[in-house]
Amino acid sequence: MSDLKIDRNAKTLRELTLDKLRGAIVQGYFRPGARLVERTLCDELGVSRTVVREVLRHLETEGLVETVGRQGPVVARLDPQQVSEIYELRGLLEAHAARACAEHSTPELVKELRELRAVIEAAFVDQDLPRVLDYTERFYDALFQGAGKSVSLGVVKTLNARINRLRALTIATPGRSNDSNREMNAMLDAIERHDGDAAAAASSAHIRRTAELAMAALAGLDEGDGEA
Repeated sequence: MSDLKIDRNAKTLRELTLDKLRGAIVQGYFRPGARLVERTLCDELGVSRTVVREVLRHLETEGLVETVGRQGPVVARLDPQQVSEIYELRGLLEAHAARACAEHSTPELVKELRELRAVIEAAFVDQDLPRVLDYTERFYDALFQGAGKSVSLGVVKTLNARINRLRALTIATPGRSNDSNREMNAMLDAIERHDGDAAAAASSAHIRRTAELAMAALAGLDEGDGEA
């Protein structure tokens, strides 16, 4: 992500800035612990200090930014205990949704889920991380909605920024594309044949493996401080 300049023609300037800065953190443009200096961000993003301040406050609510004493805003460090909790919660909610989705699935829903997975698989091949993250969110939206689990989806959405940050770490693992495709297709096959137990088991296995990869990546991550 070499250019952070904002295109002013679509969403509001604040929304564009939020999307751009969130993406920069999720994709590793700014490393954990890096200072987020307002003046520097204003220059890089081409927006006012007021907009930058509002966006930083919002990203703090998403768990991507934290305020550290005299340093001010920094990219939130990835705490192993919190990461473990996120995957534990994801595992419970997604397995529950996969089971319910299998029990209530329709050919139309299965078709939609497979089409979304096809886009994700193609994005993996193209090494298009933003597209992988975008369509993975869409896939889980469709899964939870198809399962009739709107409250669970709402909980997951509050964690999406942190989940995507972790996804960006695990996606970089060699061979992860093939493994992920195999894991997710096992879940989709179970959903298509209305096998709730198998769908839940496949979902749980996928999350367990993803959690293992995330924790391994986290252990090897250099979290030295920097400055934006």
